[in-house]
This record gives sequence, C-alpha cells and structure tokens, in this order.
Amino acid sequence: MTQEASSEAQSGRAETALVIAIDGPAGSGKTTVGRALADRLEGTFLDTGVLYRALTLAAQEKGIASTDEARLASLAAHLDVQVSRPTVDDGRESDVRLRERDVTRAIRSKEVEADVSRVASHPAVRTALVPAQRRAASGAAAVVVGRDIGTVIFPDAPVKIYLDASTDERAHRRIAQLGLADDPGTVAQALRSRDEQDSQRATAPLRAAEDAIHVDTDGLPVEQVVDRIWAIIQERAARER
Repeated sequence: MTQEASSEAQSGRAETALVIAIDGPAGSGKTTVGRALADRLEGTFLDTGVLYRALTLAAQEKGIASTDEARLASLAAHLDVQVSRPTVDDGRESDVRLRERDVTRAIRSKEVEADVSRVASHPAVRTALVPAQRRAASGAAAVVVGRDIGTVIFPDAPVKIYLDASTDERAHRRIAQLGLADDPGTVAQALRSRDEQDSQRATAPLRAAEDAIHVDTDGLPVEQVVDRIWAIIQERAARER
C-alpha cells in the first residue's frame, strides 16, 4: 500500500470509487439487502463479520487464545485478508482469502463459531482491525455492512444507510432464516439483549451516523428495499455531477 493510500485508510477515506455503508441491528436485513445491492452495482459485498472470523481462524492456527486481547490485537493489526466477488458457484457470498489462501469455508467451522464472539468483544481487537476492514473493501465499488461502518470504518462514505425493523419483525426473520423452532417472544428478547449490548459497548457502539438515511424494512420485500437505496445512490450521484 502506498503512503497516500495508507493515509486514506487511517482517516477513513475510501480507496474504492464508491462505498455504500449499511449499518443496523441484527435481523434488519443488512446481509440480504447488501448482497443484492452489490450484485446490482457489480461490486464487492463485504460483511465485516468475516474479518473477525478470519482473525479467529488465524489465531487458532497460531495457538493464540481467544482471551488473549494483546496478542489478538497484534495479529489483527497485521491481518492480510482479501474479500472479493465469488468465483465459485457454491452459495458463498464472497471469496475470503487469508494470506492468499481461500478460507471461505474454513471461517464457518464450528471451531471458529465457538470463539469468534469472544475474539470480537475485545476493544483493542476492534480498533486494530479497522485498517484491515478498510483494505478488504478496496475495488471499483463496495457495499459494506455491519454495526459501525458509517461511524467508524468508513465515516466518509458518500452513501450511508441505517436499516432498521421492529424487534418482532426481526425475530420472525431470524426464525425463518435459521429454521428455528424457538418461540418468537424468546427470539425477540434475545435480539433486544443483543441490541443493548451492541449500543452500549465502549468501542464502536451500534448507532446511526449523523448523515445516514434511515430505511425501515418492516413488511418490505428485499427488492423494494434495494430499489429505495438504489434511488438514493442515483440522487447522490446526480448532485455531484
């Protein structure tokens, strides 16, 4: 990375021609909408959660415990991860490479699943992983989803969206997506607890950027939400001409 590019990564200015930052709570539709929008843009789709999974895999391979915040942060600061459009038609959302090695499937292992939440909970890790998340979204265009994209990862993104939906709606989506047999009330309560944890954490809490456009997805099909965001992108582009 050049000195100029490195400076941009540190400041939060995007190296991509276009970054669409999408934030929102669990179950608001970020991943589904973001993937469909990236397809329409013919750009990269990045769920920043894959970076935490790649870090967890790298730590496990190096024998670093998920409780060792200092060593995890050091590893995160030098993490070499690339995320790009899928080259294999096996249902994957993107190709994920760790030091040029395809780890798209490996980061979804039970071992990674068991440790990733603990790894991602460390403030020093979240801070250290910011540059890697920015580098992973490099390209002609990128749709980046998460909980701190517009506020921390890409604060200068030209288009920032905050997706939201009622807790009950999100609970029903989770049950349908994951094939759960849980009571909707129980799932809704779990979502409320996660919302509280995400919004009150000291590092990169879940919140809408001041200039983000709120989009309520309650009762809306994915294509309609994508159309709405697409119109916002076109409007912003027309203003800049």
